[in-house]
Amino acid sequence: MTPEHASELTAKVCALAPVIPVLVIDDASRAADLARALVAGGLPALEVTLRTPAALEAIAEMAQVQGGVVGAGTLLNEKDVEAAKAAGATFGVSPGFTRRLLDAAESNDLPMLPGTATPSEAMYLLQRGYSVAKFFPAEANGGVPVLKAWGAPLPQIRFCPTGGIGLSNAADYLALPNVACVGGSWVAPTAMVRSGDWDGITRLAAEAASLPCRA
Repeated sequence: MTPEHASELTAKVCALAPVIPVLVIDDASRAADLARALVAGGLPALEVTLRTPAALEAIAEMAQVQGGVVGAGTLLNEKDVEAAKAAGATFGVSPGFTRRLLDAAESNDLPMLPGTATPSEAMYLLQRGYSVAKFFPAEANGGVPVLKAWGAPLPQIRFCPTGGIGLSNAADYLALPNVACVGGSWVAPTAMVRSGDWDGITRLAAEAASLPCRA
């Protein structure tokens, strides 16, 4: 898979909804119900972070949910890419990137949202052929003003900012022309997942899905 093709596919993922839920799942038996709740609320693109032993099994369970598009987050190396693809992930997300990580994603046909935090990193990704990337950690790296400033010299690349984003500031990011969507964990609070409050999560998802987006 070429970087250009990967970016075409990740752009389609980002266009599905204004928000991609960032999910940390410690019990795979709840994964399918969680996916159904989020999809029912209008958030079909789901990022399951590889931060727990249950993550790969959770991806496999969510991949079976009708209407869901499941990706793997926190991809750090070649083994992560291979494991995510084998579990059923249809896209990958990384906090940053290395050449070896991008090589692995391309050779395994896994569309990537590589993380970037500086203009130089964004320039490298553009040079390689990526036109969609993650901006992380968004708030800690200057947030909306930084992305707005990047828009003039780097109009060719669009971002999915993640990190410190919630309902209170998501709309500010989504108003920027170089933001395709945002990532956030607020739509699936740990306490609600553990208690099985699927109706509550669906309500949070619907609220997020109604956010205006220029994409």
